Amino acid sequence: MTSRETIARELTKARERTLRLVAFDDAELGRQYSPLMSPLLWDLAHIGQQEELWLLRDGDPRRPGMLAPDVERLYDAFVNSRASRVDLPLLPPSDARAYCGTVREKVLDTLDALPDDDPGFNFALVISHENQHDETMLQALNLRAGPPLLDSGAALPAGRPGVAGTSVLVPGGEFVLGVDAVTEPHSLDNERPAHVVDVPAFRIGRVPVTNAEWREFVDDGGYDERRWWSDRGWAHRTEADLSAPQFWNLSVDLVGTRTRFGHVEQIPPDEPVQHVTYFEAEAYAAWAGARLPTEVEWEKACAWDPALGARRRYPWGSSEPTAALANLGGDARRPAPVGAYPAGASAYGAEQMLGDVWEWTSSPLRPWPGFTPMIYDRYTQPFFDGDYQVLRGGSWAVAAGILRPSFRNWDHPVRRQIFAGVRLAWDT
Repeated sequence: MTSRETIARELTKARERTLRLVAFDDAELGRQYSPLMSPLLWDLAHIGQQEELWLLRDGDPRRPGMLAPDVERLYDAFVNSRASRVDLPLLPPSDARAYCGTVREKVLDTLDALPDDDPGFNFALVISHENQHDETMLQALNLRAGPPLLDSGAALPAGRPGVAGTSVLVPGGEFVLGVDAVTEPHSLDNERPAHVVDVPAFRIGRVPVTNAEWREFVDDGGYDERRWWSDRGWAHRTEADLSAPQFWNLSVDLVGTRTRFGHVEQIPPDEPVQHVTYFEAEAYAAWAGARLPTEVEWEKACAWDPALGARRRYPWGSSEPTAALANLGGDARRPAPVGAYPAGASAYGAEQMLGDVWEWTSSPLRPWPGFTPMIYDRYTQPFFDGDYQVLRGGSWAVAAGILRPSFRNWDHPVRRQIFAGVRLAWDT
């Protein structure tokens, strides 16, 4: 069972990160950098509201809370679209911070009373929720125009040559897809239940596609060649006038550079490409004579150990993520060069499968057989019938404590403000 001390530590880490991402003046917190994203001020109070709901009110919105009902309604993500939140009468920053602090004090009192045999799932859900919003706030800050508010990020290990463009073989056969409450008590509903599937042999990229590789696609006219694109992809490419990944600067005086959190810099050739849509990923794969992996293939390449006939908790084994194994936690503000984490390889030799960039898969979001909604039944179920593609592996912005090989993310295929990249696959 997860100890109360561990839960308290993860709650504190998430909150410290949140407060660093809103350490700006009131006017800045109320700005909306893009209709795709909420003002930072909305995210801040929403984090507190969800924490109060799930840990102090047992997930029952009918129970009275600290906020008046008309105020609490402002922070319902299903009622208020992201584009509309800038016009809502949100709590002022000082009130939002005070509210979050008061909720946290009461939550820690509740944690002290948690029985020793309770796995603390609701606490883990709240920790995951706050960390996911921290990543969303980083996406918003990356869209912000103007002088940088954040520094350019912490140092990362060097990559190594010879790995870009290479692949590893994943032989055919059965493996256990997904997890259960025994092996992963803090896993979310869409990761369950564990079940056996048979996967034909395939090859998968040893590392994600790099900026240098993507530059070849651009220079070869990949964005102008209709034959590489699906019908929907080409329609979107044309409508959105896509010609390179988001944040690549295309003006003559800035060619070869990108803007990242307000910093203009040279595009690192050996870094995984990011900020591409599913449609771009699909087109690149076709141009490269490959395809995108299914999410089932991706999970097998990441988690299965054929020698043991069992899942690994992480690609490299059972030890917790460290800075020597993966680029997680958000401090770097960018992906690491490919080849930077050989010790983090999976049993099949695939590297950097956790962290760096979310990786688009060819799979739409659907439930695993036997899916059962968790206590927060709106987490996944409302999205199963929508237009969403699954992304796997996390990004550099994901907190290490919430990520697993079974973790499933999803978004619309046109989105690219997310920290998403590409890993290729091939039939054998």
